[in-house]
Amino acid sequence: MTWIEFFVDKGGLIFALLGAALAVGLAGIGSAKGIGIVGEAASGLMTEEPEKFGSTFILVALPGTQGLYGFVIALLLFTRIGIFGGDAPTFELGLKYLMACLPVALAGWQSAIAQGKVAAAGVQILAKRPNDVMKGVIYAVMVETYAVLGFVASLFMVLFIK
Repeated sequence: MTWIEFFVDKGGLIFALLGAALAVGLAGIGSAKGIGIVGEAASGLMTEEPEKFGSTFILVALPGTQGLYGFVIALLLFTRIGIFGGDAPTFELGLKYLMACLPVALAGWQSAIAQGKVAAAGVQILAKRPNDVMKGVIYAVMVETYAVLGFVASLFMVLFIK
């Protein structure tokens, strides 16, 4: 079997798995970066005011959701492409699944980093005006909207692609 024959025969599965890898990988990288950004800010505040851990934890956890969105899309895709039994996707279907994973991958990657920056600013609000911390949380949640849109777009595509 030549590599071209192999690619035509197994390409659908390869592209579908590439989509799942991008969904988990890029969204996960964004979440790790975003959590790192806000975690650094929160750690600085903890050295001065450790009693604010609970409030900072909310802000630190927010950018982690994008990684979860990518993971859910990958799990859903696995159920559709025969990983748990069944037929592997055709070459065409594999390309469709790859494209379906891109919204959650790209939106998750970039929104988690942006959300980490906004949440780090929320830590500054907490440091100076503790009663206004929820304003910082609301700002950070606004960024989440775009991750949710990417997730929903990928979800619908994965579910309804034929």
